[in-house]
Amino acid sequence: MTISIRPANIADIDLIFRFICDLADFEKLRHEVRADPVTLGKSLFGPSPKAEALIGEVDGVPRGFALFFHNFSTFEGRPGIYLEDLYVEPEARGAGLGGALLARLAALAVERDCARLEWAVLDWNEPAIRFYRSIGAQPKQEWIIQRLEGKALTSLAQR
Repeated sequence: MTISIRPANIADIDLIFRFICDLADFEKLRHEVRADPVTLGKSLFGPSPKAEALIGEVDGVPRGFALFFHNFSTFEGRPGIYLEDLYVEPEARGAGLGGALLARLAALAVERDCARLEWAVLDWNEPAIRFYRSIGAQPKQEWIIQRLEGKALTSLAQR
């Protein structure tokens, strides 16, 4: 079995969208997916990309992906990488693809002089949490994610 990680390109947009939908199904959040391949293509491969993606392959077949973007730490004075989505198809889990995707992201963070690599995990996803602990990731339980969206976002923007 050969695992390889490569940067995504515009030809991967339908694959990336399928992986996003599969992840949303797994997380029981498919009803929240409003993206489509055209919107994703503009955000990932347009004139001013907002995010990047890696494709993970097993024996040359795409079996997972990681979608990420840069954030910034004022305390560190340096950028970081925020992993928005990591997904490996169920039949490919346990082969090391998720670890390989995370290792490539860690290497990118080091290459780009980033201070950290961060992500969120659903509190019920025990297999993922165990895996993240096994690679040295630590929860930041004192921080609570806040979100503005929809009407609340529009309302604040109009103040």
